Amino acid sequence: MLTRRHIRIKVMQSVYSFSLGKERKLDEELKFFKQSVSQSFDLYLLLLALLKALKNFLDEQCQTYELQHIKRNQNYFELKKLSQNRILAFINSHTELENQLKNKKYIRWDLEFVFLKDLIHQIIASQKFKDYFSLEEPSINEEQQFIVSCFKDHIAPSAYLFNYLEDHQLTWIDDLPVVNTFLLKVLKQLNINQPKTLVFPKPIENLEDLEYGVALLEKTLGSDAQLAEELDGKTPNWETDRIAQLDQVILKIAIAELLFFPSIPERVTINEYLEIAKDYSTPSSNNFINGVLDKLVREYKANKRMIKTGRGLL
Repeated sequence: MLTRRHIRIKVMQSVYSFSLGKERKLDEELKFFKQSVSQSFDLYLLLLALLKALKNFLDEQCQTYELQHIKRNQNYFELKKLSQNRILAFINSHTELENQLKNKKYIRWDLEFVFLKDLIHQIIASQKFKDYFSLEEPSINEEQQFIVSCFKDHIAPSAYLFNYLEDHQLTWIDDLPVVNTFLLKVLKQLNINQPKTLVFPKPIENLEDLEYGVALLEKTLGSDAQLAEELDGKTPNWETDRIAQLDQVILKIAIAELLFFPSIPERVTINEYLEIAKDYSTPSSNNFINGVLDKLVREYKANKRMIKTGRGLL
C-alpha cells in the first residue's frame, strides 16, 4: 500500500522529530517509525469503518420512521434509497472486516453522529444523488459508481475527517492521500459475490521496503555528524543556522541515500527528495536542495565515493 516515497516521508518525519531534541533515543525513533508504518493500515480500516457506520446510521434513521409511524416523506425515501445500496450493505456485513475492526478500540464513528448526519445531508443534496435517486432499480454497477463518487466527492475531501484524523494520529495526515487512492481502487473493484475482493493489505507488501526505511533511518541518525560535515562548504551563500531545519533534514537523508545505498540511482534519489521538498518545505527549498545535491553528486563521482550498482529500486 505504501510507496518508497511514502517511506522516505516517514523517515523524514522521524529524523525531523529527532532533530528537535525531544530526548528520544535511536531505538525509540525506530520503534516510532515502524508504528507509523503499521498505523497506515489502521487508517485504511478506519475509512472502511466509516462506510459501515454510514450504512448503520442510515438504517437507524429509516427504522425510526418505521417504528414510530412517522409519515414517510421525501426525506425517508431518500434515506431508504441510500441505505439499500448493495455496495454499502456488502461492506457493512463483511465478516473479515468485522474481525479486523474488533481490536481497534479507537474507531468509534458511532460517536460522531453529527458528522454522519452532515455527510448524509451533503450526499443527498448532490446532483449525483438526484440522478441516482431517479433510477427505479439501479444496477449493481450503477450502485458501485455512486458509492465511488460519494467517496471521491464527500468523504475523501472532508475537512471534518481531516481534523478528526489530526486529533487522533498526526501521521495519518500524510498517509491520507495514499490510503484514499488505494481505497478508491478497492471500491472500484469490489464484487459483492466475492468477499475476497475487499482486500486487507499489509502496509508494506515487500519486506525489503520496510528494511530499506529502517536502514535509511539508522544510517541518517547514526551518521549525523558525518552528514553535517558533508554539507560544510556546499552552501556558500547560507550559514548552517540560516538553512531551514527541514531542508537540513532532507539533505542529510538524501546524502545518506547517495552514499550508503548503492542500488538506488542518484537521479532517483535527487528526484524523490526534490518532490518531498516541494510538498513539505519552503517555496525556495526545491532549487536550493537541487543545487546542493547536484554539487555533491559531481564531487562524489569525481572522488569515486559514490559507486552505484544494479538497476536500482524506486
